[in-house]
Amino acid sequence: MNLFDPRFLKSGVTRERREKLLPILSAALAAVDPVTAVKRHMSLVGDELRIGERIYDLGQYQGIYVIGGGKAGGSMAKATEEILDDRLTVGVINTKYGYLAKTEIVRINEAGHPIPDAAGVQGAKEMAGLAARASDGDLVICLISGGGSALMTLPVEGITLADMEVLTAALLRCGATINEINAIRKHLSQIKGGNLSRLAYPAEVVSLILSDVVGNPLDVIASGPTVPDSSSYAQAYDVIERYGILHEVPSSVVEHLRRGKEGIIPETPKEDDAAFAKTYNLIIASNEVAAQAAMAKAQEIGFNTALLSTFVEGEAREVAHVFSAIAKEIAHSGHPVSRPACVVAGGETTVTIRGEGKGGRNQELALAAAVQIDGLDEATIIALATDGTDGPTDAAGAIADGSTLIRAREKDLSASDYLANNDSYHFFEALGDLIITGPTNTNVNDLTFVFVF
Repeated sequence: MNLFDPRFLKSGVTRERREKLLPILSAALAAVDPVTAVKRHMSLVGDELRIGERIYDLGQYQGIYVIGGGKAGGSMAKATEEILDDRLTVGVINTKYGYLAKTEIVRINEAGHPIPDAAGVQGAKEMAGLAARASDGDLVICLISGGGSALMTLPVEGITLADMEVLTAALLRCGATINEINAIRKHLSQIKGGNLSRLAYPAEVVSLILSDVVGNPLDVIASGPTVPDSSSYAQAYDVIERYGILHEVPSSVVEHLRRGKEGIIPETPKEDDAAFAKTYNLIIASNEVAAQAAMAKAQEIGFNTALLSTFVEGEAREVAHVFSAIAKEIAHSGHPVSRPACVVAGGETTVTIRGEGKGGRNQELALAAAVQIDGLDEATIIALATDGTDGPTDAAGAIADGSTLIRAREKDLSASDYLANNDSYHFFEALGDLIITGPTNTNVNDLTFVFVF
């Protein structure tokens, strides 16, 4: 991976510091590599397939199907094939364009993310078909990862793909959280919110899950296709009402949610549904795993470390104030950890779009932080999307340090103007401070690093 723009490694002290940080970021990503994660939790000896703490006797199954979706889907399918080989019957996985892996049996279907497209719908139809085809005596392995909710779009009757595209754009624009977005998606889908398990019943279902959601709630990750749905139509309707987007959302969506809220449409499957007695869900990688790996590498290099939280949420530019305050406190008092310090945090912030620029939540966080730590030479703040894609850009995030605004002023760049226009990408591009990884084929939320030398 090319973690940084070539201009990122500058001369002198800055270059030495930045080179020291590369292994820490790389360690975080390596720890949540999908192939490694699958093989850490699934192994085959003879006919015994061990997944987590459970053992499945493959001699008892007639067919083994692989379905699912997410940015890590291709790599997860590759690892599954390497373990099960010709024991697999057939499979289809939806993944984001460019997030491919070489497979022989499982078909990797590229599709749109974060805005669903026709390719994603077609792949989801195939998944639903395979799930419905499975019967008692079959094993269905679901591979779920971040991005799976958009990539496994199969709307209920009466809702079109165009409707879903308009809905998703409105939800992203208003700053709704991933939990709120997924509550709506589950109630507009034929396979989310536990419906995939219901389709596969009475077959045995196992879901291997790479979590990209704060706190790892199973029913929220990829909108919980194999998990009882804890949300309701009433909650889903409340989201679009509370954010004031009732008139932006297609009338077909509003009407469907309203009918569900009034009890005219049956709810999504809940805990007591028979399908879940034959479903096993296992998280195989998460934001915490990445954060802990980063800390271990930082300690090895010589940093004093602290894990702040893996539950960070909120408006990106506001969260930046907190990380900046931590950097200042460490520089001033040595708390909560003494220098050289590395404080790690994980989660997923949001951005309320007010301008017309280009950027992502991590780049916006870094830009807001740059304003706060202007002139604080010993501080560096890095914000990173573990999937390699921060918003609709080719950057994974950006870096800010005490020299960022100094260098920006030399180029006549106004940080406040770029921030007001949500144009963090072009700001950091001009400085060579974008983080470029390309597709990482994983996704476990975001990581933010506060370094004080």
